Amino acid sequence: MVAAAAAEGGFGGGVEEGVGESSSPPRDAAPVPAGSGGSGGGGGARDICGQVLERLVADGHAEASEPEFRDKLVAHFGRLPHSYQLDINVDKAADVLVHQSVLAEAKDPERRPAFYVRFLRLEDVDQAYDSDASEEGDDDGDDLSVRQDTQYTHIHEVVFSTIDKPKLLSQLSALLSDIGLNIREAHVFSTHDGYSLDVFVVDGWPIEDTDGLHKALEASILRNEGSWSGSSHSSAAERTLPFQVKGGEWEIDKRLLKMGGMVASGSCGDLYHGTYLDEDVAVKVLRAEHLNKNVWNEFTQEVYILREVQHPNVVRFIGACTKPPQFCIITEYMSGGSLYDFVHKQHNVLNLTTLLKFAVDVCRGMCYLHERGIIHRDLKTANLLMDKDHVVKVADFGVARFQDQGGIMTAETGTYRWMAPEVINHQPYDNKADVFSFAIVLWELITSKIPYDTMTPLQAAVGVRQVGIAPRTPKKSTSEAVGLNAEMLGS
Repeated sequence: MVAAAAAEGGFGGGVEEGVGESSSPPRDAAPVPAGSGGSGGGGGARDICGQVLERLVADGHAEASEPEFRDKLVAHFGRLPHSYQLDINVDKAADVLVHQSVLAEAKDPERRPAFYVRFLRLEDVDQAYDSDASEEGDDDGDDLSVRQDTQYTHIHEVVFSTIDKPKLLSQLSALLSDIGLNIREAHVFSTHDGYSLDVFVVDGWPIEDTDGLHKALEASILRNEGSWSGSSHSSAAERTLPFQVKGGEWEIDKRLLKMGGMVASGSCGDLYHGTYLDEDVAVKVLRAEHLNKNVWNEFTQEVYILREVQHPNVVRFIGACTKPPQFCIITEYMSGGSLYDFVHKQHNVLNLTTLLKFAVDVCRGMCYLHERGIIHRDLKTANLLMDKDHVVKVADFGVARFQDQGGIMTAETGTYRWMAPEVINHQPYDNKADVFSFAIVLWELITSKIPYDTMTPLQAAVGVRQVGIAPRTPKKSTSEAVGLNAEMLGS
């Protein structure tokens, strides 16, 4: 890729990748230093280096006073084409430090594409788009009317660096479009040693804060993982699914989702009661600050499995939002809460009829999943929910997987108190691990006790692993319940 840039409002169709240099005036261009004329002229690089260095020192950047910094600055400008010198505004010399940092980060294959995000300014929407409307006629009339609904638009800058390759500009443009950003300017350069430095000015992110935008870009990159370097170094845990989740008919219209109060909170997300199309729903929302590869993997895993299953004893999937700034899964609202709360917080002691009904509900849901090759891997009373009629349904498929997926089953997946010995012992396992967990659930319903309640979860895991301990049925249990427990454990 050779250096290319798009004038504000014109990027997307007017720039041909790999052709020509800067096709628009430099951003806030400072006068070209004397001696900088001529592509690749060394005198120009030295002059711009001097001006940038002088400004960085004046602005109090400590690194600019280090003895070796000038050499690094000369090397930086030497890596890049002459058009980069023209693009630099000396009044914003700190931009060069950002570019140096992103290029250095891109040398690590695990961090490609490296990127940096910052907020630039607020613009009046009418002023920002009047010129576009007059130039483009009615083509973007619908977009313009939407934009005019908001008084101001937030302008951000995104800087990318990765290994240079054909069609990279198109790939980065698609990545930004994937999270709803509109490209206003693109300043694209190739280093002489095979890296790219791509600076995009964008709108479309609704707030000034950049943390959410950074997370959204990370998520977009993860959704397209493998297309950047072509490497296959990811671990088995990172290859949980042989696909990437993309919006379909199950992608919700966020305008129709009304959020209510928080119902529960977990390590990576929160559960809310809400309404969607006048139906009570549960909304599982990922926290942006906890979004990483593993969390995104669990999110996409759960969406994929939920959209594939439909059974009276499996929680019903309604839709999902897989586009930033908020990622969420919407399922039917289970007003009866979890079996864990029903037994341990509301202190209900189950009679045999109720116990049998709950057990059969769980059996039906789990048999349905196993028949379709799905292993839940975290079966416990907290993930068994009741509707208003006390019908129990299996929920929470974040760590579930298809048994015929490639790779080795992840060890110690689930919750220790309900975890099968072979999982704790890092041994191969299959859907029988769910059967063990179901037996613990059954014991829990019979006794109204938390498994291994005198131990910490880790102590329980060590006991199961080293000495094979198992929860014992108290003598006070009825003979019918004991018989039922034995029958279920034997199955």
